[in-house]
Amino acid sequence: MIENNGIHQKLTELLAKKLNLEVPSVETDLLGTGLLDSLALVELLSLLAETYGVSISTEDMELENFRSIASIARFVSLRATVVEVV
Repeated sequence: MIENNGIHQKLTELLAKKLNLEVPSVETDLLGTGLLDSLALVELLSLLAETYGVSISTEDMELENFRSIASIARFVSLRATVVEVV
């Protein structure tokens, strides 16, 4: 498990740079607001695997794990093997 420090910021940057999503708060409901659609979710999963070494199984595919930056950070902190890829 990695520390949560900096994960919110890194995820915010990833969403902005790679998915062109400007998220106003780490608690913003990405799914409910329509910021994160099904295609963007697939791209996000790929980015999480690439950036944090997260392996995502079908059991992990609970939408609550990806509803906000805060929930994604919790998910990543529990499963990540790499803190950051430069």
